[in-house]
Amino acid sequence: MDTGTDGVRAIGDAFNLLFDLVRKLRGPDGCPWDREQTPNSMKQSLVEEVYECIDAIENGDDQNLLEELGDLYLIVTMIAFMKQQDGSFLLSAVFSVITQKLIRRHPHVFGNAKVTNSHEVIKQWEKIKHEVEGKPKDILSSIPNSLPSLERAYKIQRKAANVGFDWPDLESVWKKITEEVEEIERSKSYEDLKEELGDLLFSVVNYCRRVAVNPDEALRNANKKFLRRFRYIENCMEKMGKSPSAEEFELMDQLWEKAKSAEL
Repeated sequence: MDTGTDGVRAIGDAFNLLFDLVRKLRGPDGCPWDREQTPNSMKQSLVEEVYECIDAIENGDDQNLLEELGDLYLIVTMIAFMKQQDGSFLLSAVFSVITQKLIRRHPHVFGNAKVTNSHEVIKQWEKIKHEVEGKPKDILSSIPNSLPSLERAYKIQRKAANVGFDWPDLESVWKKITEEVEEIERSKSYEDLKEELGDLLFSVVNYCRRVAVNPDEALRNANKKFLRRFRYIENCMEKMGKSPSAEEFELMDQLWEKAKSAEL
């Protein structure tokens, strides 16, 4: 695959074609649905396309990833063009800003700075954000409120740990989890229960971080495993002329154990 000058030119030509199509769709003679869209109406599609890309990556499906990345590029280009249309900024400025940021935050590549490992790169990155770009020094302020709660908890704990606010060892983290379970058992109201369950989830995320497991990825894998095993139950019951129901719980439990033994 050509990644040299001809490859770069091909990428530019392909993006120009996409941009022309977006401009046509949003134009007076374009598509009524596309003209009606706003950045706000597109935000859910943006999130969905990101997760569809993640699915393709995890499934090792490059052909599907190719398609899903195209969908993602379309939505990003569409939103940027909407802002160009309303006069907020030019689409070209999106590329200029990220290019300048990458150069500025990689002085060890584009300047004379010296780093010896990834940890030093991250420290340098944060220093540039605060001292050169004037970003807020509040350590947790850069974490988006709109992140899924599991991912946000992971980022909160990771950033706090980066400045030394962390449990001394893994045993302490596990002890905190057991304490939260005990507090759930002692809960006397719905509000208490909700709060303690939140604390438990937060503590489990912290344990994941300490053992280098992404909690969102771990939960996605657990979801996939449950779906595989439940589909096995449904397929087996269909062959028996039965359907999943509370009355068939004993049978479903037996089939679940069979699926588990087969490592489905």
